[in-house]
Order: sequence, then C-alpha cells, then structure tokens
Amino acid sequence: MQTLPQSENFLGLEAGQSSFDSAQAVILPLPYEGTTTYMKGTANGPQAILQASQQVEFYDDELGSEPCTHGIATLSPLSFAGQNHEQALHKIGANAKNLMEASKYFVALGGEHSVTIPVVQHAVKHYDNLSVLQLDAHSDLRDSYEGSPLNHACVMARVNECCDFVSVGLRSGIMGEEKGVRPGAKLIYAREMVGNSDWQQAALDALSDNVYITFDLDFLDPSIMPALGTPEPGGFHWNETLAFLKRVFSEKNVVACDVVELCPMPHQAHADFLAAKLVYKLIGYKLSLTK
Repeated sequence: MQTLPQSENFLGLEAGQSSFDSAQAVILPLPYEGTTTYMKGTANGPQAILQASQQVEFYDDELGSEPCTHGIATLSPLSFAGQNHEQALHKIGANAKNLMEASKYFVALGGEHSVTIPVVQHAVKHYDNLSVLQLDAHSDLRDSYEGSPLNHACVMARVNECCDFVSVGLRSGIMGEEKGVRPGAKLIYAREMVGNSDWQQAALDALSDNVYITFDLDFLDPSIMPALGTPEPGGFHWNETLAFLKRVFSEKNVVACDVVELCPMPHQAHADFLAAKLVYKLIGYKLSLTK
C-alpha cells in the first residue's frame, strides 16, 4: 500500500518507523465530505491533522514511552473525485477491509461522519462479538436525512442494523430516538454524566469484548474544540475524555478507530493539534494497554 513520505506523514516519522509492512498501527486518511449540513470543510480534516501531528512530541509522559517506535504507517489519502456518495463509501469500506485482512490496527481520519458506516459494516463481518463505542454530541439515529439513509446524521441508525453499540456524551437528538435502538444498545446522555462517574462502568459493561471506536470531535466542548461542522455546548474536556478512553483500551480489545468531523478553521491550529494528539493517544493506548 502506498504511504506518505516523512514530510507529510503522521508525526513526521522516518522510513524505518513508517513502513506499512512493519508498522503496528496505520493511519487511513479519508478526506471525504458529501452530506454535511451546516459548516463545510471536513474534507480538509485529515490534512490538518497530519500537518499538526508533525509538531506532536513522540514521548507520551502518561505512558512513559514513545508509542511511535512500534511503527505508524500513514496511507496516502483516498481520492473521491468523480464519485457519488455511495461510490465513495464503497471505496472507503474496501480500503478498511484490506487493513482488517492485513491484521492492522488503524485509525481512520475523517472527513464527515458517514465514513464510519462502511468501516463498521466490514468490521462486524471480520471480528466476532463486535460492538461500537460512539463518542459524540449527536445521536445520529435518523433513519434518513435529506433523502439519504447514508447521511452523516444517520450513522448510528446504520450501525444499529449491524451490531450493538454504546453512545456517550449525547446532547442533541430527535424525540423518541431511544425507542428504535436494538436491545443491546445503550445511550448515555451528557446530562447523566456530569458529576457522576458511574456512567463509565455502565458503558464498559454494555460493550462486547471487541470494540470499534468512532470519535466525533463534537463530543468535546467547543471551548477546546471549536473547529466543528456542528458544535454543541456542554461537551467534554481533555483529561476526563482520556481517563475514559484509557479504561476502554485497558478492559476491551479495540480493533480500530475513527476520528471525524474536524472542520479546520483559520488561526485555530490548536484544534488541529488537539485532534492529532488524540489520534496519537488512540494509538498509544492500543499499543501499550492492549487487553
């Protein structure tokens, strides 16, 4: 598979640490935007994350190591020129399937949230007993939106058709949304999480052994993550987010992740950097805390 050179790849890694064959983690850039409904620009998210990552230190003081020494390969961004929405999602799914078949742990960089749909559809076929952990401000449970069942507002409705899931951090949705989810699904709203740590155990108990994480950056509070297509007040902060993710990686087998919906803004590089640091954490936790 074609990978990016040191000047363009995640963290600016030399060839010896960014070879696909030897890498224990892979970055899959998905610069796709086809159904966004408010602020535009999520197609620029992967490039912004990769660029910001070149300023991230290799050493992780929490883990006491440099996770990148395990190898992180950055694939060349997929091109979606001339493709409609369904064709783009099919292409994304095919590339994700290739990584699963190569037994690679990967983090996909969106792009809008609809990129999650084909990845999960392939993941449930590849991994036994898979569930999805969604960190998001929005429930994304609309069956169809603006005429499409594959809209970014329908992501978890499609996941609901595939496997059990746990959604945390919700603070925007549709009336009665919980009535249509499968019995093994769990919705945890932000209002239930404030000042109450019990939600973490409830989420972990509802997840299966194998977990796919989809992280919509609007899970975070706009005060630290303003570069969003659809920001929502009342989000979560850095340390509390990492504390939960660390528990997930410690207690479950996370098979892959995506980080989506970064909408880069001029003079807001701190948001791009936060996203890049988050991606490195998702890799570091996997390589250091694997169940």
